[in-house]
Amino acid sequence: MAFLLGLVIGIAFGIGLIVAFAKKENARSRKRSELAATIASFARMTVEDSRKILPADVYPSWVVFSRRQKLKWLNQELVKIWPFVNDAASELIRTSVEPTLEQYRPVILASLKFSKLTLGTVAPQFTGISILEEDKSGITMELEMNWDANPSIILDVKTYLGVALPIQVKDIGFTGVFRLMFKPLVDQLPCFGAVCFSLREKKKLDFKLKVIGGDLSTLPGVADAIDGMIRNAIEDTLMWPVRKVIPIIPGDYSDLELKPVGTLEVKLVQAKDLTNKDIIGKSDPFATLHIRPLPDKTKRSKTINNDLNPIWNEHFEFIVEDETTQHLTVNVYDDDGVQTADLIGCCQVSLKDLQPGKVKDIWVKLVKDLEIQRDRKDRGQVHLELLYCPYNSPDEISNPFSQSFSMTSLERTIKNTQNNGSESNNLSAKSLSRKKDVIMRGVLSVTVVSAEDLPAMDVGGKSDPYVVLNMKKAKTKYKTRVVNESLNPTWGQTFDFVVEDGLHDMLILEVWDHDTFGKDFMGRCILTLTRVIMEEEYKESFPLEGAKSGKLNLHLKWAPQPIYRDT
Repeated sequence: MAFLLGLVIGIAFGIGLIVAFAKKENARSRKRSELAATIASFARMTVEDSRKILPADVYPSWVVFSRRQKLKWLNQELVKIWPFVNDAASELIRTSVEPTLEQYRPVILASLKFSKLTLGTVAPQFTGISILEEDKSGITMELEMNWDANPSIILDVKTYLGVALPIQVKDIGFTGVFRLMFKPLVDQLPCFGAVCFSLREKKKLDFKLKVIGGDLSTLPGVADAIDGMIRNAIEDTLMWPVRKVIPIIPGDYSDLELKPVGTLEVKLVQAKDLTNKDIIGKSDPFATLHIRPLPDKTKRSKTINNDLNPIWNEHFEFIVEDETTQHLTVNVYDDDGVQTADLIGCCQVSLKDLQPGKVKDIWVKLVKDLEIQRDRKDRGQVHLELLYCPYNSPDEISNPFSQSFSMTSLERTIKNTQNNGSESNNLSAKSLSRKKDVIMRGVLSVTVVSAEDLPAMDVGGKSDPYVVLNMKKAKTKYKTRVVNESLNPTWGQTFDFVVEDGLHDMLILEVWDHDTFGKDFMGRCILTLTRVIMEEEYKESFPLEGAKSGKLNLHLKWAPQPIYRDT
């Protein structure tokens, strides 16, 4: 009996082992099939598919997704025709760059011109190409270029002391993107009217300067001056949006040339939490702003001494030539007097992200380098107010910084009747003969509605908040009542400020905790008046600066009284 029982149990156990093994093998086979299908799916994925699945912050900074195709065939053909390209391009560069070199000639030099210019025997290598599909008026392609050149470029430099310096430019290394545009498209061979070319992007540009038969280092400042002059000349003549237009079919192609398309009004408001570059004391920050990095197109703010949270409140205006590709670049430095200023940080804002005619108020984080953003150190933030006003816009976009925005009805009548008779012409000439400075005068009504989620400053976990309102230039102050034991107070109080210069004034609101024997700072908001001048009324919630939490709910109204001040 025991034998039969053991036999049955053994057979059942064996069958169970066989079933379990079969199920395990089936499961493994199913997983292998799923894994194979997944791998096959990944093999069929495109770059765009991977970018949709994974966000940009997942990839390291050195990972780059290239949209450009390889161009081995073009490089092979370019090597063949390079001697002819060298002759044609050398003459073109000489005629276009030499006048610009004279424009940026340092004051320490009397004259400067090319005595020899050839591009050498090494042809550039095109490492990729992409076609811009959004250009419907023509064909636009971008070619990624790498060029380790052996040119023969000699500059004939003369100083005011009568010393002649033959300076050789050698060991040129360039990496960038070259843009070609074939437009407009026509029904006549070769089916496009002109070719435009430009350097779309300059990733790297290195070169060496050498005095033939001498040492350039014996002349202090000359090497740096010539180096800066060459870089400025390249930026001014070849870098996008500057473009060279070569007609193929006779016609008028003036619409392809570089033209301004609008203005960018920038208010550099403030910065906060800047890195301290000084060993003793605090940094003395100032900022430079540019769209094109040329000396005459770069703006500089005033220096705020010994302050890591400077308030500038300065206005700058820039000409925009291509809002789809250009950026506003801000560099913040520590002013060291006669020594070279130390870079605290830099940032960029793309103009294509701005809505025309709408004020954009943003905080931008500073980084060490705009090209390679591997540094995660906190360098502070910059507060900017941006307004892009395009020319010839179909919508009526008003620019508060222009004279026409603040004209009185009488001045508009005088201007409109300038061409209606000699008498009105004389009147307008007299009334508009002096230079006028636009002054936006008016009454600003500020309603402090409420606050939310304020930090607890008292032992009991509550606060007794009130708000101090300060118009900086007008030096007018108001204060709300104290709301006892509340982190979400409601005031609903309105204050009127008579503002003499609204475009250059600012409103500072500070929240304080009232104590019997003092007060504790809870946070602040700094507002410019550009938006309320344009919109005349708006409601907004503003986060508190210098606080862990909290925001202030405000209602602002503007009653304009525009005037002109003689200057």
